[in-house]
Amino acid sequence: MDIGLDAGPAGIIAANKAAMIYANYLEDSEPARLQLFLDICERCVALQEAEPGNANAWYIHAYALGRYSQGISIVKALAQGLGGKVRQSLDQALKLQPRHADANIALGTWHAEIIDKVGSMVGGLTYGAKKDVAERHFRAALELNPDSSIARTEYANGLVLLFGRARARDVDRLREEAAACTPADAMERLDLELAKELAD
Repeated sequence: MDIGLDAGPAGIIAANKAAMIYANYLEDSEPARLQLFLDICERCVALQEAEPGNANAWYIHAYALGRYSQGISIVKALAQGLGGKVRQSLDQALKLQPRHADANIALGTWHAEIIDKVGSMVGGLTYGAKKDVAERHFRAALELNPDSSIARTEYANGLVLLFGRARARDVDRLREEAAACTPADAMERLDLELAKELAD
């Protein structure tokens, strides 16, 4: 993160991704974790203004704001209007780069989180959240990145939020597949370790 920040504008995406991985998988202090996500959001907003065509400026903003929202509770985040901001950033990321696998994962998770917290009817009417759209985004991410443990782990988590135990067989299969994946980078390695814990 420090090296990315020291590099100036060209290093912001690398710095933000390093910070988001650290905050999501390694930081034990919840206040420090939440502050890291807010710092990422602030840098992303500045980058969006400087480089509006940078898909990752929008995706990482949505990711960090989404994780922050989970940390303060989805219900509080929705009351503060953060759910709409996450959705707008993900929509923009996918508009700029439709084949962005991670943005598809995040948008699938967005739909699942909303439906889990407020139900299908309110989620659909108020926020436009839909179960079938969530699954479509998760499947799209797997088609775009078929070897991804993260896509499988998040899809499994999304199915739990959307259907509870009704899709337990699919959840177990996805988690077992995730645990069997070969990590492509440090982020996938951390996610793989998590998937193995969940699969046991």
